[in-house]
Amino acid sequence: MTRSPHGNGRPSPFRRRLLVTGVLATVLAWMAGLAWFTRDAMRPPARPPHVDGIVALTGGQGRIDESLRLLAQGDADRLLISGVDLHATLGDFLHHQPQPTPLALWMRTTLGHSATSTLGNADETAAWVRAYHIRSLVVVTAGYHIRRAMMEIARTVPDVRLYGYPTQSPALQHLLHPATIRLMVTEYDKWLLACLDVARLTRPLHGLINHTDTRPGAPPVMG
Repeated sequence: MTRSPHGNGRPSPFRRRLLVTGVLATVLAWMAGLAWFTRDAMRPPARPPHVDGIVALTGGQGRIDESLRLLAQGDADRLLISGVDLHATLGDFLHHQPQPTPLALWMRTTLGHSATSTLGNADETAAWVRAYHIRSLVVVTAGYHIRRAMMEIARTVPDVRLYGYPTQSPALQHLLHPATIRLMVTEYDKWLLACLDVARLTRPLHGLINHTDTRPGAPPVMG
């Protein structure tokens, strides 16, 4: 009885070459995507049309300042600052702004205390959108976060017209710094997973591990 030349369980040379080629192609595609993602994160913002509301996602420099500036120049009627610390108040924000903010702007500003993640930002935004009947919205967050944030918010409020307003992160001024590389790789991979909706598919598991990351239902929003 003759044995097959590849009957020892090892893959044939053709299959090995095919596997190596597939791995290399995947790595090259991932690297090309990362380069595009980094370039996209650095694009300057464009002034949006007038909208019903603005949502600023906390967690990075300049987001709140930019959202207040847009509100002040009449680009929107209301502002939600999402992901604020539980104990923070409007007074805290007033004291920390570099320039005095007119009281009229703060009267149109809501602090959202429920969100602790991008999914939480999306849920908190959806609750606020329903409360104030928002039909168009500007999303203000870092350039490396804007696509994932827009995607998650669009899933929670599919009937609302969204406009992205990316802020420029100081980290992107030093693209070859190890911390910046880690940041971009992490955010790029998170965006890829968001495209597959992995976070929401595994939401029950996340809730068992850390319930503060995925709060069920529509969170309460301050008016």
